[in-house]
Amino acid sequence: MALFAFSYIDRPDSLALRMATREAHLAYANDPANPVKVKLGGPYLNEMGEMAGTLIIAEAADMAQAEAFSKNDPYVKARLFQSVEIRPFRITVSHF
Repeated sequence: MALFAFSYIDRPDSLALRMATREAHLAYANDPANPVKVKLGGPYLNEMGEMAGTLIIAEAADMAQAEAFSKNDPYVKARLFQSVEIRPFRITVSHF
């Protein structure tokens, strides 16, 4: 298993859509049956402190599995994001 960083930026003026799909997104990200395991995740915030994107660090077998996980995320299906980036990731420093 490898780690991947998922970086998502919301479309402008999409907070209502985010809030309408948030419960489904969180259920999907926390589903123990999902083969991709989220290790860390949370929203980016804009200058007003409102949610404006998402960062997820997750473990997946490979990039194909990571991409499939992203495509099935309720936020992605709802077209919340203006940009999606998935990259392999390695922890160098951690103080959790």
